[in-house]
Amino acid sequence: MLYHLLYPLRDLWFGFNVFKYITFRAAMASITAFLLSIVIAPFIIKKLLHLKVGESPRKAHVEDLYKLHKHKEGTPTMGGVIIILSILLSTLLWGRLDNRFIILCLISVLWLGIVGFIDDYIKLIKLKSSGLSAAAKFTGQLVLGIAIAVYLYFDPQVSTYLYAPFFKHALVNLGVLYILFVIAVIIGTSNAVNLTDGLDGLAVGCVTFIALTYGIISYLTSHMKISGYLNIYYLSGSSELTVFCACLAGSALGFLWFNSYPATIFMGDTGSLPLGGAIGLVSVLIKKEILLLIVGGIFVAEALSVIIQVISFRFFGRRVFLMAPLHHHFQLLGWPESKIIIRFWIVAIILALFGLATLKLM
Repeated sequence: MLYHLLYPLRDLWFGFNVFKYITFRAAMASITAFLLSIVIAPFIIKKLLHLKVGESPRKAHVEDLYKLHKHKEGTPTMGGVIIILSILLSTLLWGRLDNRFIILCLISVLWLGIVGFIDDYIKLIKLKSSGLSAAAKFTGQLVLGIAIAVYLYFDPQVSTYLYAPFFKHALVNLGVLYILFVIAVIIGTSNAVNLTDGLDGLAVGCVTFIALTYGIISYLTSHMKISGYLNIYYLSGSSELTVFCACLAGSALGFLWFNSYPATIFMGDTGSLPLGGAIGLVSVLIKKEILLLIVGGIFVAEALSVIIQVISFRFFGRRVFLMAPLHHHFQLLGWPESKIIIRFWIVAIILALFGLATLKLM
């Protein structure tokens, strides 16, 4: 919005030229998202406490885990509202609203935020522990995935090729299968972040590192000379995704201020679903879906631990982990919650740096 209002006035005062620069708008967008989260959060927390929308740890089959989480009882959740508001407002303020990629990202955040909100609302307000049925939640994600996938498939500027890290000329044209691939990435990433959101600040901290990484890559992808030098996919207009990723990072950091151990609020599905979906969408747009397996390795490991646990127990009657997702396994091994969170963050940072290092190898 500021770009459209102030940049045209550059002839009146040269200072308005700064709104042309992605780096300036991305930095300001991140700061704005952070400050919005800090300002909005106390009001939201107070409102949720008044409504008694709090965490209620269920007695799982592992009694020890219930004891470890019992102190969280009553902590307000649905804090994803803070994340959604700060992302939407800061992106609208600093992004170019004539950029279709920005519009796609905003729609995704809003749509998945609504799906997550309905799930949390049913669980916490209607007091139905199961929330939305798995089929209903999946349908909500699927509708968005199909809409975005079909739109991108018929967009002549967007390639249907799959780019593999480490191999410069390893390209696979997915053709019509590109639609299924995009759907899988968006739904898979959304659910992976949701599974990881089980300890204070764990998921939102990892999202921050991934958002920053993909913000950098988005900027490189939009620059013809740099993308040519690095031999990576060039997409005109993707620089605005840098602004959006900066908003994601700033919003996540602002929420982490209150969600860090011991958390005073949880984001719930209202926050985890849109954050995951947004990361998945950005990776699709800049053709770094496979790289997400590296940069988002924590989310991959958490999702795989659940899949492995289910398959192993169903077919062999045995559990591979003490409990899935993976962070609960380490809890039951006796690791303090804060140590698990920090160590997972450390791994996420290393994976993000490694992901950036691979760019010249592609």
